[in-house]
Order: sequence, then C-alpha cells, then structure tokens
Amino acid sequence: MSDPHSPLRLNVGFVVAQFAGFSRDFPFDLPQINIPPDLHISRLYGSTRATRTPQGILLQVDLQAQIGLECVRCLTDFQQSLDIAFTELYAFSQRYVTDSGLLMPESGIIDLTPLLREYILLEIPISPLCRPDCKGLCPICGNNLNESTCNHEDDSGDPRLAELKKLLDQ
Repeated sequence: MSDPHSPLRLNVGFVVAQFAGFSRDFPFDLPQINIPPDLHISRLYGSTRATRTPQGILLQVDLQAQIGLECVRCLTDFQQSLDIAFTELYAFSQRYVTDSGLLMPESGIIDLTPLLREYILLEIPISPLCRPDCKGLCPICGNNLNESTCNHEDDSGDPRLAELKKLLDQ
C-alpha cells in the first residue's frame, strides 16, 4: 500500500516476506504532486509493479504525467506529456546491488521520489516546443508569429555590409 501522506512511498515489506515471483501492483492517480525542490507535476497516473526475486525487489514503473514548460521558440507556457518507464532492483544485500546502487530499506518502505525525479528530468526535452510547427517570435518586433503575422518592411541590415548586398543583387 502507498502511504497517503506521501503517495510516492511504497510499503513493500509484505512483498519481501513472500515467495520469489510474487508481485503486487501499486496504482497511481494523482492530480498534482510536487517533487522537491523544483518539479511540479500534474496528472501523474499509471502503476508500479513490485516483484519479489531471490536478489531483491524488482520495481517496474510505468507512469504518465504532465509538466509545465516554456517553448524555446515563442516563449509560451504549455503542458508537456511525459512517459516515464523504468525498471530498478532494490537488492537485499550488497552482493546483488546493480549499477544504480539501490538497497532494500530495512523499514520495507521504498520512496520513489528521488528515482522518479531523475527519470522525469531525463524525459524533459532539452529544447521544448509547444508544437512541432511553432513559428516563434518576430525578430523585429517580438510578436508571437503563431498568433498573428507581421508586415515589416525588408530590413536593410547592417549598413557596413551594404556593398556586399549590392553584389548579391547583381
């Protein structure tokens, strides 16, 4: 069961006491959640499966979420959909630890917050776009070209390059 005060903390102690192969699904359906220090996620839903293995507890996480971002072209705020899927092993002993270095806590409670934060950060695009065909901002007046068009006269450019422009016109 997940902790109602911290929905990303999973009590998997009872899974540890089961036979290898036993699994339990933990559903998520959260309208909003803050992941410290700076991630504000909305509509986090999906599930996490905790499976008992001889080496530890295998978590298979498959979640979807929305995050507010700013478009790099037009600077408008928009909601970006994220698909977060990962598999991690919480090992029973140091002998079975994987590259991620996760050990099963003695309390039997796994806090997904740090892991989820890392995987969310990996899913956020480096250059987020509000839509693939975003036209951006007008370089002259700063108008959002997705909302209206600009009718500026042809910019003469840098006067020091006027002689080169004449050569191009010939």
